[in-house]
Amino acid sequence: AHWNIPRWNPFKLSERENIEIWLKIIKTVNDYNFFSSPIGLGHVTRDIAIVNNLKGIPINFVTGSGAAKILKKLEFKVNDAYKPPSFTVKDGILNNQTKWLWNYYQYYKNCKNTSEKILKKNNSNLIISDEDFASLTVAQNLEIPNILITDVLETKFTKGIASFIERKMNKSMMNIIKNCDVVIIPEEGDDQDNIKRVGPIVRKINYSREELREKFSLNKITVLISIGGTDAGLFLIDKAIKAILKINQNIEILVVSGPAVNKKFLNVKNLGFVDNLHELIFASDLIISLAGKSTIDEAKAYGTPGIFIPIKGHFEQEHNAKTEGFVFENINNLETLILEKLEQKRNKVNTDGARLASEIIKKMIKERSNS
Repeated sequence: AHWNIPRWNPFKLSERENIEIWLKIIKTVNDYNFFSSPIGLGHVTRDIAIVNNLKGIPINFVTGSGAAKILKKLEFKVNDAYKPPSFTVKDGILNNQTKWLWNYYQYYKNCKNTSEKILKKNNSNLIISDEDFASLTVAQNLEIPNILITDVLETKFTKGIASFIERKMNKSMMNIIKNCDVVIIPEEGDDQDNIKRVGPIVRKINYSREELREKFSLNKITVLISIGGTDAGLFLIDKAIKAILKINQNIEILVVSGPAVNKKFLNVKNLGFVDNLHELIFASDLIISLAGKSTIDEAKAYGTPGIFIPIKGHFEQEHNAKTEGFVFENINNLETLILEKLEQKRNKVNTDGARLASEIIKKMIKERSNS
């Protein structure tokens, strides 16, 4: 954080004495812990958008995996403490949901232990959590004020006997949500009880589209393929590349394969793992992606047409995709969809979610400092 030392000096102190006093004051200000779920990259990208509006407020991120890598690249303060479970996906279909749910429960218990150590060590007086329910549980037990950011109010991963366990987990999750001081939901709609709906939360871009295309040396029609923070979307990269090459137009293909995939693909520009996907989305003519909410929100905010294919059996992605008019089976008619979307006009959707979310957080910090 950058601190401006006030010039007001009623006691005629030397500049050095004045700075020393302010440094002592600053040292008494704890970092505010921001627990960001490392399952995928969508949580951390919207959290970055929020924190970019919290200038001068010291934030310590707690996360793991690819999310921690992005934060380190952007020079945020981060505790790389969480190791999330992986989804088992074959040919785009989610397998072993029951096993994943069990692994998630073990992960949740580990995160509770980790977050409790961090909160007690930092003597926290407020926490912010983006779908990290472990830290919220600990904070509520320790009576620490807490803010939740989420777009999921229940999960629907399993069927049969395992769904009984999931329903119990959902009931616990609803109790946690009910006990939060504020719940920020990144979608349009009315506020209700402790829930504040702020609209989509996306990262701000400080360049024009023309400047970005020049920055990335993009001269042709550009299609961006992105699969997020895991290797679950490998099937989509392969299918999308084949479909674009079949179209046989003068198209440049950008592949953002993320932190979990090291494979290099032929006939494309391999970008690997990036911390500025939002800029690439804006610069591109079309994005083909898994159906993560943050990627969809960014594409709509920047006016870039998109094709969003969900992992089959992943309830959240299937819901997001359906909202945009897609289903998993669209993987088989990508050529037609690509041609349709390349003809579609760009249509930016105005959103102020990041600023509104940050104002809610600032208000609560102010209330805590005055109490």
